[in-house]
Amino acid sequence: MKLLEEKLKNPVWYSLNETHKKFLIEFDGVQFYNPEINNFGAFFDTTKTAKALNEYATIAEKFFLVSENETPLIDTKNVVLEKKIDGCQMVLENLVAIEISENIIPLTEKHINEIYDLIWLVMPGFYQKRGFEMGKFFGIFKNKKLIAISGQRMQTDDFIEVSSVVTHPAHTRKGYAKQLIFHTTKEILKENKLPILHTNKGNKAIPLYEKLGYKISRDMNWWLYSRK
Repeated sequence: MKLLEEKLKNPVWYSLNETHKKFLIEFDGVQFYNPEINNFGAFFDTTKTAKALNEYATIAEKFFLVSENETPLIDTKNVVLEKKIDGCQMVLENLVAIEISENIIPLTEKHINEIYDLIWLVMPGFYQKRGFEMGKFFGIFKNKKLIAISGQRMQTDDFIEVSSVVTHPAHTRKGYAKQLIFHTTKEILKENKLPILHTNKGNKAIPLYEKLGYKISRDMNWWLYSRK
């Protein structure tokens, strides 16, 4: 049984071996999510990534490999590196209590289209509609419209990732994201799992996460590829 610290070093890999095993697609020892759910992949052996990416590119147009510090190898005849996102992983140290002034409700399958539309409005390009199946989602409504979301993404027997934190541009700077992150974090703690999250280095939201009790624990880099 792998220790939590080892799982955190390769969160996509261990999510696909545990809680999200039903979404696993494997090519030559490199593991990927079913692209209808998510477009992340993970590896341990860099010598296998080129062949595996060629295979995955036949079913996904754009996709990521996620790694703490390894550089994947690619076959440039078939796959193009679009960019490398310098990211970091944050883990909860101690949750800092805040006042919840909004009505935060669990989102269900009837909200899938609203979730998809709001995420694509704020962060277009990569969220899949079936990403809803990865974990629980929570939302805030105003005038019967979904205007802020937080959700869960990668997860194992030991941790759950807070993700999909978005607010409609017309409703920002009102503390909705902070309340949703706090609420989602509490829900994870109820399951006796460690709340984690990932973001890019220098993200202006990092001080918010730190005020809620998260701390930066390691680099976590995202290599974005596309089919040639």
